[in-house]
Amino acid sequence: MDLDSAMTIAAAGMKVQSARLRVTAENLANAESTASTPGGEPFRRKTIVFGNRHDRAAGVDLVDIRRYGVDRRDFELRHEPGHPAADASGLVRYPNVNPLIELTDMREAQRSYEANLNALQLARSMIGRTLDLLR
Repeated sequence: MDLDSAMTIAAAGMKVQSARLRVTAENLANAESTASTPGGEPFRRKTIVFGNRHDRAAGVDLVDIRRYGVDRRDFELRHEPGHPAADASGLVRYPNVNPLIELTDMREAQRSYEANLNALQLARSMIGRTLDLLR
């Protein structure tokens, strides 16, 4: 594998991990968002699915975003009769977002992004050193 391919792979990894960070941040921001109407549906946790694609120009397989989706698990129900989003029985539906899972996903995405960034910087440094040798 040449250094250009290594940089292309690292950049693709940074791109998908950046998208993953945005999704988890949105989930965390809406972890307590209820519906605006009584008995309505609150925020539904968003998901991201990665896939592989072959880049013919570079001749390498890259990670890519296959699709964005939503988590179809049930909402959390809390008995809060005075809440504006409470239904007739006093139940409020809260998002199916678990902040602990989101924080774990965010930390993993951050570390993966940093690993790809380090690989990219190393490849750039090696190219620079090669050019210095050729002078």
